[in-house]
Amino acid sequence: MTADNTSLFWCGLNKSKRSVALDLASPEGRELAMAIACAPGEDAGLFLTNFPPRGWLDHDALKARRPDLIQLTLQGDRHGGSAVDYTVNPRLGLPCVTGPVEGEGAVNHVLPAWDLITGQMVAVGLLAAERHRSRTGLGQHVKLALEDVGLAVMQHLGFIAEAQLGQPRQRHGNALFGAFGRDFLTQDGERVMVVGLTPRQWRSIVLATQLAVEFEALAERLQLDFKQEGDRFKAREPIASLVGAWMAARPMAEIAAAFDRHGVCWSRYQSMAELAQDPECSPANPMFRTAYQPGVGHMSLAGIPLEFSGTPAWTPNRRRA
Repeated sequence: MTADNTSLFWCGLNKSKRSVALDLASPEGRELAMAIACAPGEDAGLFLTNFPPRGWLDHDALKARRPDLIQLTLQGDRHGGSAVDYTVNPRLGLPCVTGPVEGEGAVNHVLPAWDLITGQMVAVGLLAAERHRSRTGLGQHVKLALEDVGLAVMQHLGFIAEAQLGQPRQRHGNALFGAFGRDFLTQDGERVMVVGLTPRQWRSIVLATQLAVEFEALAERLQLDFKQEGDRFKAREPIASLVGAWMAARPMAEIAAAFDRHGVCWSRYQSMAELAQDPECSPANPMFRTAYQPGVGHMSLAGIPLEFSGTPAWTPNRRRA
């Protein structure tokens, strides 16, 4: 938020969009909205809404205007109830496994993950329905519930199955679940995340730290095979003690050089202020451009991360009203 109450969140989400203001409580406003949703043309007739599909928004009523209309209705839950990211996440149990190992109570996330995933699903749903229409000439009504997106992801990632088998996921702090990975402090006080998920990533850690003898002795003592990611997870604490001691004895520059030389999967923790000064958030990265936003001034704007070989890169512009 700027000093004059301009929402930077709103500016970021709405750059390059066109908008109109309609009084949907009036017959004239509803008529205009229906005309826009059902406009003719092969590139039109794609209608996304989070309003309940009833009354003038009923799909059959709109389809009477354009038989091949594609309508995607975004709901809170599949019953039509109200839900947002910050109410879906508590139901999924994740706040109970987020935070320090010794923590108690719920810890909410700061990233609206379910909103972001649902937004991607909306785009996929519209594209899939449009592809179907281009092949068959038929439109359809697509429904997507925010809560169902969260439930599906929880099943895909094994959280639900683990709990059903009596092994619900526990808090592991910053440790990567199922393999080796966690944060460490350097000699000069920098914090670094190191990941050994794949066999290659684990070998890179071993080579960079020159701890092969120590790791072999540890694996033999624990009767584990560190080539197996599950065994690395079981031994995460003693492994972390070895890596942590190696990190604590060296400054960031030396560690970075060793990690990069051996291809370690790692990253230095940086603050939001540092991120804003990161070259990757500037026009040095082709995804970004600098543009003037009324109420804000000049700001870095991100385009889409996708890079297509057959079409020019899309560059963002400020929000247009």
